[in-house]
Formats: sequence, C-alpha cells, structure tokens
Amino acid sequence: MKITDVNAYVVTPPGHAYGGPNERQWTFVRIDTDEGIHGWGECTNYPGGGSFLTARAVLLMKEVLVGEDPANIEPLWHRLFRRYTYMSSRGFASTAISGIDIALWDIKGKALGVPVYELLGGKFRDEVRLYANGWFTGATTPEDYYEAAKKVVADGHEAMKLDPFNEMVPVHTKFTDGVISHAGEQLGYDIVRAVREAVGPKPEILIDAHGNFNVPTAIRLANTLHEQSNIEWFEEPLPQESWDALETVRQNTVPNICVGERLYTRWDFLPVFRKNLANYIMPDIVWTGGISEIKKIASMAEAYYIPISPHNAMGSIQIVAGAHVCMSTVNFYRLEHAIAFIPMYQAMLEEPIEFDGQYVRVSGKPGLGVEVSMEAMERYGVEGWDE
Repeated sequence: MKITDVNAYVVTPPGHAYGGPNERQWTFVRIDTDEGIHGWGECTNYPGGGSFLTARAVLLMKEVLVGEDPANIEPLWHRLFRRYTYMSSRGFASTAISGIDIALWDIKGKALGVPVYELLGGKFRDEVRLYANGWFTGATTPEDYYEAAKKVVADGHEAMKLDPFNEMVPVHTKFTDGVISHAGEQLGYDIVRAVREAVGPKPEILIDAHGNFNVPTAIRLANTLHEQSNIEWFEEPLPQESWDALETVRQNTVPNICVGERLYTRWDFLPVFRKNLANYIMPDIVWTGGISEIKKIASMAEAYYIPISPHNAMGSIQIVAGAHVCMSTVNFYRLEHAIAFIPMYQAMLEEPIEFDGQYVRVSGKPGLGVEVSMEAMERYGVEGWDE
C-alpha cells in the first residue's frame, strides 16, 4: 500500500463562530492510499489562527508522505519530526504531525480490520470516563453556576472543570503580571463555593487557571479554593516556560497540580516526572504528535504512577482518537470533553459519537471507527484558507 494524497480541511463548526481573534476553526487531515483505504486525523489549534497554520504545514509535509507505505507510522513520524529540528519540532510542527499520525493509525486499523485500541495493545475498559467542561455556558454569577452544576450532575457527571476567574479571560495567552484583583478573586471563590454547594461533597471539581498567574497568586488561589471547596486539582497555575516556578508552586500547594496542555512530546514531559512537578498530566493528542506520541507519554507517566487525563478542547477526531488511547492505557483518569461541543462533534461526522452521561464509547469498527463527513467539510469549510 502507498500513500497517494494528503489533504487538510479547515472548517468553522456550527455554533463555533465567535468572530475576530476568537474565531475557532477545526483542522481535519485526510490521507488516501492506492488501495482505496483512507484515514482521518486532526490538528486543530487555536486561538490566534493556529488551525490555518497547521493545515498549511500538513500540505507542506505532503511531499514527504506521497509514495510512502502508511503502515510505517513510527519511521514516518520521526522523519517529519526531525525535518523541523532547527526550527523546533515541538509545538507547531508536532501539531501538524499529530493530524498525519492519527490518520495513519486510522488507515492501519482499517487495513487490518481492527479498531485502533487493539493495535495499541487491547482495551482495559469498555467505555471511557469523561469529565465535563463547557457545562456553564452563559453563566456569570455564582447563582448561574449553581444551577448549571446541578444540571450537569443530574445528567450523570461525577467530575467537572471550570475557570471561575472570569476577570482573567481577556488575558488568556497574554500573560503580563499574573495578578488578579481582590474583587475578581473573591468572585472566583464564590463561584466555586456555589458549585460545591450544588453538587455536594463527592463530585470532583477541577479548576483551570489557564496559566494566568504568578507564583504567589497561584499558591494563594489554589490553597484557598481547596480549603473552601475541596477541589481535586488546580490546572496550569503558571505559564509553561519555567520548571523552577512550577516547582515552587508544587511544593507550596495542598491540592493536586495538573499540567501538560501546552507541553509537547515526551521530552517536554520528562522534567515534570523527574522533578515531581504534577499529580496529573494532560497531554493533548492533536498537539503532542498524535496517537504515537501520547502513548509514549502515558507509558512514561505510568512508571511514575501519574494518571493521564488528556486535554480535549478541539474537534471530533480529537475526542475519538483520545478515547482509543484511553481505552488502552492503564494509568488513565478521565478524558476531557466540552458538553457544549457535542452537537459540533456530531455535525462533522457521518455517524454520531456515543455519549452516555460521564462516558463515551467507541464503535468497535476498524480504525478510529468514525468517518468525517465530506458534505460537512464543504458546508462548513473556510474559503481561501490555502491561498
């Protein structure tokens, strides 16, 4: 079998068009072969128009892939990764590689007639536990969050994530001093307290700090939230650049620390394990290098008995590919999903993903077990992105 074509599709899913710099597109990758088998991947990246950049990168990688055997997933991964060594293969390049890698696994599963999780060693579980994000759409007050939290638990979820520090939304990806006002801090505490009152003592509350804070602020916020509301983790307390700063936070906070959303490849995660910087890790399958790389990261974490909880805030193929990895990974905690995205996930596929409360199930069909809808690629496609 030989690769005959590689294409990228940039779409704006229905309900995802915010406008301006917050416009969110998903990038899908399709690889075709001379035996009529094709595979789908994803390399979505936002904000800041990243989905356009990674789509263009996929097209640049096409010349390396056409004519190659798609079964040679590992050699092809390294060939693409090392092609960008002098410009850093981690981040932009690893995201583009992710879409290609996932598509190659899809092809291999289809060619062999087995689901991807079987190729990864078999399944530890029949369904994948989720934690809920995007359940508080439109909520602004503690009372709003209280009502939204009651509903998400009633719908079967035992873990939910939120960023209660609404004041910091305008500075996401724009870190300056890492400081929050007293009023903004108190509102965050009040929101989380309302959520805890709504759901009771057992459901897990996960806090996403989005890398917005400096060291003393992160320590204060994490410890206060834990004392008041018994949070399960405090995620991305700081920007990701400084291991020393993260070590200071880790040594001075009571709640669990989760990092990894903005780390790329096994080499970025190595200091986290060696220096005991986190209780949970959350690599992103469409940023780290695809199925191949996230499995390696999970295996490294297993040696340190650290649970993996993949970041999942992008598109349809991300959650399906992530579910295959989670099914075959022993040190798995939960897979993130955004409740508000479910209609968008389904709109991109020929058949829907099976969600059931706090679980998602894969179909068991060969490969990833889903097909991206070409009609949806045309209907929601962004015109002129490749010009």
